[in-house]
Amino acid sequence: MPGEPEGRIADGGLKQRMPDRVFSGSLWAATAPAGPATLPLEGAVRADVAIIGGGYTGLSCALAAAQGGAKVVVLEADVIGFGASGRNNGQVIPTLSRIDPDDVPPRIAPEAGGAAKGEQLVQLVADSAKFTFELIRKHKIECEAVQNGWVQPVHSPGRMKLAAKRVKAWAKRGAPVELLDANGVESITGSKFWHGGWENATGGKLNPLAYVRGLARVAIEAGAVVHTNSPVTSIERTGSAWTVKTARGTVTAEKVVIATHAYGDTFSGSLWPKLMQTVFPVRSHQMATQVYPEEVRATVLPEDHACSDSQGDLHFFRWDAHGRLVTGAALAVPLGWRERAPARAAERVEKVFPQLGRPRFDYVWHGYVGITWDRLPHCHELAPGVLAFVGCNGRGVALATSIGTELARALLGTRIADLPMPFTPLDPFPGHSIARKFTSFPILLYRRRDAKEIA
Repeated sequence: MPGEPEGRIADGGLKQRMPDRVFSGSLWAATAPAGPATLPLEGAVRADVAIIGGGYTGLSCALAAAQGGAKVVVLEADVIGFGASGRNNGQVIPTLSRIDPDDVPPRIAPEAGGAAKGEQLVQLVADSAKFTFELIRKHKIECEAVQNGWVQPVHSPGRMKLAAKRVKAWAKRGAPVELLDANGVESITGSKFWHGGWENATGGKLNPLAYVRGLARVAIEAGAVVHTNSPVTSIERTGSAWTVKTARGTVTAEKVVIATHAYGDTFSGSLWPKLMQTVFPVRSHQMATQVYPEEVRATVLPEDHACSDSQGDLHFFRWDAHGRLVTGAALAVPLGWRERAPARAAERVEKVFPQLGRPRFDYVWHGYVGITWDRLPHCHELAPGVLAFVGCNGRGVALATSIGTELARALLGTRIADLPMPFTPLDPFPGHSIARKFTSFPILLYRRRDAKEIA
């Protein structure tokens, strides 16, 4: 289960969490500024909107809705950013994962808006990093934000055709993209490992936990109320409104947003029937090296890009603000992850950036990414007044910020049909409970494909 704690204690029949040492032991927990002071929900309150989940989606939605005049209450089961928002690599990437922009419009069903709605979604994605960095600057969120671009190197000569296709497709949507040959990628990355690639200048990186804590601060300043350590136990219809229950309180609101993503059943059963059967929590291992000397850092990603390549078994790298290389590794089986994941990542770093030598990892942690079967973000109107979004698919920093803000428009009166995302009925994955147990296994297939392409 995502975010499985070291232990549990009972309190009033509700599962309560012991401190999560994986979360608190991350680089981001060690370096992010403290978040705003918050308290658990106590008693009964009324609001216009109840938002479940204190990550990028929930807090960007809360900020925009509160700015629009709505009375907003956010309920976070643990601490702000406890889920993927506080654990990811911090790359701000304005693309979809494993699906190209030209392939999106044909996949959108006519009843969800068809190709025209698909094109709107692609444009939302294309603008997502720009939107995120503009929001950070506007609200002066201190989160080590650097918008120097995101580069996707390609790991085999054959993948250069794919890179050229992506550059053409994103350029058609106005994105500032550039195709790079091997020398161009070497100049940006400091590595001869790749065969070329492409760059999007609107991308970048940040401290993800600092960012989500900053979102909480500005949402509260805008008038939203944020309650932490308040796991929701149920959502029930009460007349024309909805009652969202926690162990010690209730929020009665006309509208509800479920923004829990891969962590939607971590603290209790799924909050909405079949919602969690549409998304797969996939563990992502992250780690950060020792601090490297400035003269060494100048030879690796010298222009301070974010970097993630074209492999299925993704190679991804970025510097933090203090001179640590932040990377990660996937495991098919998580047993012994504290030793095995750093060993795999260290081998990779030494191979891609031999000038760094064999790194030592001072921080090792993991979180869960919400993956959908079709790799598209899924927005739903679960019932009148109840909205949900799942499926960041590894693009959560920019995508969740943008979609959360758009969901706020619906809360403030915009018709769902006028939002730039398709809204679809729930489509539970057959045999989800069994398939969920094997979500990390596809990495073996990805590695095989990666090796065949290189050969």
